Amino acid sequence: MADMRRRSPEPPAGPPLIQHKPGLANEMLQELAPLLAEEGIDVNGIDVPDLKTLQAAMNRAVERSNMTRFTPVGPAREQVMTTLRLVVEAVTADDTALAAAILESVPSESSDGTMATVAGCIGVALGLLDDWLAGTDTNVPKDLGHRVKLPSGHWLGERAATDILALARKGRAYRSLDTLLVRQGGKQVLYGSALALAAAIAPWSWARRSAPSSWPTTGCGMRSWSAAGLSGSSHPEPAGSSGSWGPPGPLSRPASSP
Repeated sequence: MADMRRRSPEPPAGPPLIQHKPGLANEMLQELAPLLAEEGIDVNGIDVPDLKTLQAAMNRAVERSNMTRFTPVGPAREQVMTTLRLVVEAVTADDTALAAAILESVPSESSDGTMATVAGCIGVALGLLDDWLAGTDTNVPKDLGHRVKLPSGHWLGERAATDILALARKGRAYRSLDTLLVRQGGKQVLYGSALALAAAIAPWSWARRSAPSSWPTTGCGMRSWSAAGLSGSSHPEPAGSSGSWGPPGPLSRPASSP
């Protein structure tokens, strides 16, 4: 049974696994066909002046395709937000087997584009962390980025989470997607982004628990769960019995708080 907790430190990520899959190039070309058509290229009869022109068009099409995959909208985004909320609640409640089970159930693709996917969960989590930890969101505690730390113990995705938090403090986690995926691997980045999100919410929750009554009380001080997109009926609190989470010290109130 999968579990986000590990008994020993996570080993370094190995080199990227290269596999030869017959037909993969043509499959990818067909997926990019609508985007390449906008570039004036018919994948069933490619006619371009030179390879440089084709490569430039391919690069733009791949970039737009990745943007769509990692930036879900509409029902897909709602599903992603629900998934992330459930994972964060499970981690902060120290039910790490449940958190892993939720992440393991996320599919790599959505046939109709309305379901949460691995790419969607990663992209949304990194985007939220950039906003929160880099100080661009005025609704979060000013020094949240400096207070966030991973919970004690060993975790699946902890190496990726460490990199993600460092990048998010500079507002660069989402922009570093390609590097993270190559360096850490997709599964580790999925688990690491969820772990980093839970780590960011933990001190926010403690601030709400101990802060003056003027602090916003809906959604752990997180813009509110719904405003942050992680709407739900319950609010995660760091588990007090496990020893993994603890009060991180006082946080500054958001400048915009009444």
